[in-house]
Amino acid sequence: MTGITAFSSPAAAPGTDATVVGENLSLPLFRTLSGVLAGHPYLKVVVDRTEQTWHLLDTAVHPFHVNYVATRILGMDLDELDARLDAFNASVYTDPGRRFLLGVLSLHADEDAEGRERPFLVLETTEADTMDGPLLQEFYDFVRERVDGRLPLLLKPANHAQEAALAPVSDVRLPRILSHELFVSRPRTPLNTGEAIGRLRWFRSLEEYRAHASGLGWSDVVAMDCLPDDVPRVAGFINAAPITPLSHTNVLASGWGIPNAIVRDLARLVEAEGLDGAWVRYRVRDDEVSLVRLHEVPELAEPAWHQQRIRLEPPLLEDVPVLELRRLRREDHDRYGTKAANLGELHHVLDSRTADLTAFYGRSRPPRKDLYGHLASRLTASPDPEALHQAASEFVAATVTAPDGVALPFALQHRFLISSPALQQGIGKLKMALELGATDVLDPLCLSLQQLVRGTPVPDEVAARITGPFPDSACRRRLVVRSSSNAEDLPGFSAAGVYDSITTVHGTDELLDAVRQVWASLLSPRSVRLRHEAGISLDDTYMGVIVQEYTPAELGGVLVTCNPTRREDFRNVYINCTPGSPESVVDGTALPLQYLYNTVEGGGRTVDLGSAGEDLPAAARARLADLALTGRLLQSHFSDDPDDPLDIEWLMTDEGGFRLVQLRPYAL
Repeated sequence: MTGITAFSSPAAAPGTDATVVGENLSLPLFRTLSGVLAGHPYLKVVVDRTEQTWHLLDTAVHPFHVNYVATRILGMDLDELDARLDAFNASVYTDPGRRFLLGVLSLHADEDAEGRERPFLVLETTEADTMDGPLLQEFYDFVRERVDGRLPLLLKPANHAQEAALAPVSDVRLPRILSHELFVSRPRTPLNTGEAIGRLRWFRSLEEYRAHASGLGWSDVVAMDCLPDDVPRVAGFINAAPITPLSHTNVLASGWGIPNAIVRDLARLVEAEGLDGAWVRYRVRDDEVSLVRLHEVPELAEPAWHQQRIRLEPPLLEDVPVLELRRLRREDHDRYGTKAANLGELHHVLDSRTADLTAFYGRSRPPRKDLYGHLASRLTASPDPEALHQAASEFVAATVTAPDGVALPFALQHRFLISSPALQQGIGKLKMALELGATDVLDPLCLSLQQLVRGTPVPDEVAARITGPFPDSACRRRLVVRSSSNAEDLPGFSAAGVYDSITTVHGTDELLDAVRQVWASLLSPRSVRLRHEAGISLDDTYMGVIVQEYTPAELGGVLVTCNPTRREDFRNVYINCTPGSPESVVDGTALPLQYLYNTVEGGGRTVDLGSAGEDLPAAARARLADLALTGRLLQSHFSDDPDDPLDIEWLMTDEGGFRLVQLRPYAL
């Protein structure tokens, strides 16, 4: 058995409460009281400044600090607490004169110079806590005096404001560790929760993977340093090197509902346990990553997704004009593609300011009736729904812009395809192969068709309509050509990274070549296989194209309006970014800066510095907080359900403004 977990903690007997008041904390007592979060034992702490004592909460019995404080210390009942929960939270998390200091102690380990494991404790507050420097010092000193002196204790600032408050304080006076420092030391990181039984396939290099990729099947768990974007649909992913939860492969894992995690010492485990080629039970949870070898080959049922089918609305191929993006609306997706239609809708939202952007905050979050008060505080607005609606629209319009550009309709691709008998014949052969299940000939058929698309002349009338919006002066400037299919950016089928975008286009000849390349990506072996697996017919699939002038970017990235590694977290928005364009984030060529921003109580924290090695300036991080809140507000309009998250690609221009270049559903 191979258990990929950092620690295990014995739980208290059912029905008992081992909560301790006033005692010093030893490691055995910690283990008795603690639960497990993100693979590490943790213990809730309440310091009573009035009584000069502390409470060590039995995690199994007391999951919430405020419930314990209210009922066990102050004698309130839960109904009374629920009735004034926001005011009570303010009294314990934001009041400078608060009686109680609330936090969490978590147990971690590193290695000393001789390679021996060395445990240490980390103390932190909740992410929304506004403790200033003196309160954090008091909290740390109180806990330090009562913890076994043989255990190192570090304070972890919970947000950027606490980091700034502690900047003048020496590390000797207050030893600390930052969130991103702790994150990168984690040996196992859940990326997408789930469970699978399958055969582990361990690849030591990309070349080794390429040599065996054709033999991968739906029952395999693929493990390697960093999985390629074109990995087929399998039972699970394991990465031995760091990646972001917003990488293409994890977006695929999320959309497919398969487990995915980072296991840094995977090579050692595979070698020690002989796991390559073995059948395993692979489980990824919010607080655990486990891999257990099975000694008998299991009988596996055919996966449910073999029967799942995504139905597209029939594409409309009538002769419609090339249009500016701002003239499109969401309902135009069946003529110009989902991506173009969503950008047109974004123009409408920003220009008209009539869309309801507050629906997410209007949802009941028991015991709260809604979160309007929190949103009003963030926007410095009245909690009155009409005033809040207007304030939200003004805030979004002041924070982001939509890109200019034109959308080429499906009709142009259709005219191009029917202009060539060779293309028609090739597509007919591909359809026949799909119908017969002749998977061995799919790849050569697709590659041949792609080459034919790229080499077939564009009819003069079609070419004139493509180049018409771009006179010679505009074509000499750098253009960006993006896909906008009706088989992407859909609930249940994101197609992230599947179709081509070309970002360095100059002149009419390059423009026509780029459009044909985007059209050809609809016929790539990978895109054809993925759509076929999802039940999307080749007959129903068409490609629109977006053409825009290139915009230089100071910063670029992706945000999702959720916490992808904690599904129950409705507060946080996750942002990844790198200097320059967002492509390096989504294609995995650079490990991005990673942030979480609380869009309810406010505040943000740095999760990982990625390849950058240093954090963004405080002013840039504050701007990202505005972007995070904007994404949350747009979710209310662009999602079918206001709680369904969005995936947004964005740029920060040289002038410091944000431009959104793509909005689509984020699969959970």
